Amino acid sequence: MSRTRVRYEKEAHVARVTMDRPDVLNAMDRRMHAELAEVWDDVEADDDIRAVVLTGAGTRAFSVGQDLKERARLDGTGVEASTFGSRGQPGHPRLTDRFTLSKPVLARVCGYALGGGFELVLACDIVIASEDAVFGLPEVRLGLIPGAGGVFRLPRLIPQKVAMGYLLTGRRMDAATALRHGLVNEVVPPDELDRCVAGWTDGLVRAAPLSVRAIKEAALRSLDLPLEEAFTASYEWEDRRRRSADAVEGVRAFTERRDPVWTGRCR
Repeated sequence: MSRTRVRYEKEAHVARVTMDRPDVLNAMDRRMHAELAEVWDDVEADDDIRAVVLTGAGTRAFSVGQDLKERARLDGTGVEASTFGSRGQPGHPRLTDRFTLSKPVLARVCGYALGGGFELVLACDIVIASEDAVFGLPEVRLGLIPGAGGVFRLPRLIPQKVAMGYLLTGRRMDAATALRHGLVNEVVPPDELDRCVAGWTDGLVRAAPLSVRAIKEAALRSLDLPLEEAFTASYEWEDRRRRSADAVEGVRAFTERRDPVWTGRCR
């Protein structure tokens, strides 16, 4: 598929995924979802990629979510509206319900991150926001629901009463408030956004790639497990890391006082 809605670039172990419809504030239509699915498939398959930056084109918005003009046209032709998750929809599984993606994804947010755009942010592992970023789930005002995970993730990430206030009213949240609630890692002036993102991706790339994947899998899969069960559960990427050359290389490099050379391969 030729990409008309998404830009996908790779450099120095970092993939950059840009939702590229700035004229409509990077609203996501069915074509964009299909293109993004291809990108996420490639991200997972390419062992040279160690980190992903997800962002929106332009300076006005990360993404304002679902393309409502397209939704209105689909409603007019009798296409059934979706509910929770992306089953049966173009681009399934989307990032918001692609629970086995092992690479860390960093959201670079400036401007509006609303509806499905905010839900994408909530699905990322690290979030760096510009001071002008605005977050919100306005679905309740449109007769919709935050079905791409917002209704599930927000109450898990911030206090329940706070989350319900945003979910049930559709009110917006500024970047400072998002930082206070722990929804973003850093908030910086717009002209420092790229420098800050680069600092985080540099840290991700320097880390052992199999360790990163093992930690992400274990941390996310164990969230709902009792602590004792978390220790005894089986984690695919930890099994791979434990048997990898990198598990030996890191310790050897430390004792030899040199930088490690990661391969990301099992022995």
